[in-house]
Amino acid sequence: MQPIFLKPVLQEKIWGGSKLQTQFNLDLPNDSIGEAWCISAHPHGVSTVTTPSEYQGLGLDELYENHPELFGENHPTPFPLLIKILDANDDLSVQVHPDDSYANEHEGEGELGKTECWYIISAEPGASIVYGHHAHSRDEFEAMVEAGNWDGLLRRIEVKSGDFFYVPHGTIHAIGAGIVILETQQNSDTTYRVYDYDRRDNKGNLRDLHIAQSADVTHFPHQDADTTVTIQKDQQSAETHLLSNEFFSVYKWQTAGKLTIDLAKDYYLATVVDGSGELIIDGQGYSLNLADSFILPHGVDKIELSGTMTIIASNPE
Repeated sequence: MQPIFLKPVLQEKIWGGSKLQTQFNLDLPNDSIGEAWCISAHPHGVSTVTTPSEYQGLGLDELYENHPELFGENHPTPFPLLIKILDANDDLSVQVHPDDSYANEHEGEGELGKTECWYIISAEPGASIVYGHHAHSRDEFEAMVEAGNWDGLLRRIEVKSGDFFYVPHGTIHAIGAGIVILETQQNSDTTYRVYDYDRRDNKGNLRDLHIAQSADVTHFPHQDADTTVTIQKDQQSAETHLLSNEFFSVYKWQTAGKLTIDLAKDYYLATVVDGSGELIIDGQGYSLNLADSFILPHGVDKIELSGTMTIIASNPE
């Protein structure tokens, strides 16, 4: 059984930059690329298989539909997760996402909500995120929004490389300028924008806000989400379990030499966020470089990693 490597879909954003090229060696069409959808079957951007050759050129949506044997018994429709690398050259809009029930009712039957998490790959000195708010109730939230009291409403936290944040649906959030992250999320592109710094798009128009929907889905008062991190070390290498919830589990595989990992779930998604090395499956080696994204399909129950690198991996629950 071989790993399935994928080509990312690049997304232009008003806040995007060029770090996906300068930091990750991706070939960008311009200097306003904000996101690389590394592992995606979402209709707004489907990543395609590069290897192995029997699946080359297939979109992940096609692969998932036509080759269920690669994904085991946990096979809901649509493909459940979406993995991105984001380059915030400027502040992202302040936003919040719904749960599955609200998205299905208000955004169309079958539309998923969005719970996500962030691994901070890099952050410029003093860079910060919006994570949560200070309103105690919906009424107080709406009054602060109406007054434009953003400093009073929004909770900001400075971040550094290696930090990890769990962002469940209903959490007000925004990635700040100077930050690059790996995002693991439900397979959804539903976003409610709370505040956008009065920015205008390339046609000179203010971008839409979604205050009523944001108030509907935001949790009051804000509470930080619980995470329990566990680490298993193998000499200088380590497997870190960052998060498990009802949608996904997330891990950091960090090698400084060799690391053997037992894979208990049906399949895994993985992206190299630092360094380079080799993936070994049943004695066969596969070169891994920065920004490589791949699926470890059903039937792969053990891997060995070697080199000096950091991989963020996940599996659907």
